[in-house]
Amino acid sequence: MTLGNSMLIPVLPTMEKEIGITPFQSSMIITVYSIVAILLIPFAGYISDRIGRKKVIIPSLIITGLGGALSAFAAWKLNNPYTVILIGRFLQGIGAAGAFPVVLPTVGDLFKKDEEISKGLGIIETSNTFGKVLSPILGAILAAIIWFIPFVSIPIFSLVSVLLMLFLVKPPVNDEEKVTFKKFAYSIKGIFSKNWRWLSSVFLIGCFNMFILFGFLFHLSSILESKFGINGISKGGILAIPLFVLCLASYYTGKKIGKNKNIMKWTIFIGNLTCGVTLLLIKPGASLLMIITLLSFGSAGIGVSLPCLDALITEGIDKQERGTITSIYSSMRFIGVAAGPPVVATLMGFSFNLVYLCLAVFSVLGSLLTFFAIKPDPSPEKRGLADKLDKLDVPNTLFASKK
Repeated sequence: MTLGNSMLIPVLPTMEKEIGITPFQSSMIITVYSIVAILLIPFAGYISDRIGRKKVIIPSLIITGLGGALSAFAAWKLNNPYTVILIGRFLQGIGAAGAFPVVLPTVGDLFKKDEEISKGLGIIETSNTFGKVLSPILGAILAAIIWFIPFVSIPIFSLVSVLLMLFLVKPPVNDEEKVTFKKFAYSIKGIFSKNWRWLSSVFLIGCFNMFILFGFLFHLSSILESKFGINGISKGGILAIPLFVLCLASYYTGKKIGKNKNIMKWTIFIGNLTCGVTLLLIKPGASLLMIITLLSFGSAGIGVSLPCLDALITEGIDKQERGTITSIYSSMRFIGVAAGPPVVATLMGFSFNLVYLCLAVFSVLGSLLTFFAIKPDPSPEKRGLADKLDKLDVPNTLFASKK
């Protein structure tokens, strides 16, 4: 699913030349995919809670493949393919809504212990990021053959994913009683009324992280050609460097955080603060080496943050509502993906400094939200009130101790 989106970033400048579109129009090829996903992800999450994860993921992958085939056909055969490419990306966004976001609750279903869920989510986030690492390289290699070949690859990857899901993923049978929509809606309302502070903060931080990541990737892709004269496979390799750092950071963090939510909080705080500071240091006269180094530090900050956000959401919500809540979280991440390229494309028309100042501000906002709004339950020796609440049979939440 990552390949289906990030793979197109290094190809966007080429598309602008091939089909005669502006940078803002090319950014919409990423954004339209994300906008439709934003709207449909919560529905996919709810349906997956009711009928099962695989029954949502597999049809969604098929729709993604059909959308990729339509975009490829338009680019190949039509004289003015831009509108039809966007329609194809719209279909891919529909598929995306029911694929990757449903993976997070599936991992939560497969494991019972919080430590195992955290490790599983770390691997998933690493896989997601590794897709981003491969994306610019693969996109550049495929575009070097013919510029629209990246669209052709999307149905192929979707088919492989369908086969893997069919034969290798066997989620546990859910023998719990199915609740009515009215009861389900009431339970979701209860979750938000008790946990709105930390839930809304995690949603926003996930959005900010994706906004920053896709924002600076779009900008880096543009300046590699316009400022440094680098394109093709070399460009894809350079774009992959900060993403590779992000991938390593996600993998290591997922292995180490376990179930300690205080560690998760401070990891998110430090990660976002590090990202904000490094982005502020990027200046117009900086060398390519300096820009890549600073963006790699910023990527590491995002990389340590993402598995912690995933774990807080997945481990803090009961199984029956997990798909819906994690899907809302995924929608917020897609908002960041959708907003990053067009906002940066607009800011590029004003100044270089404004691009990174804007991205840094959102990163610092993520740190402040983490510091003030995410308050995990105290350590065992300092629990006090939490222990008393346990005795009063208070419902389980992330920030109330579990029986």
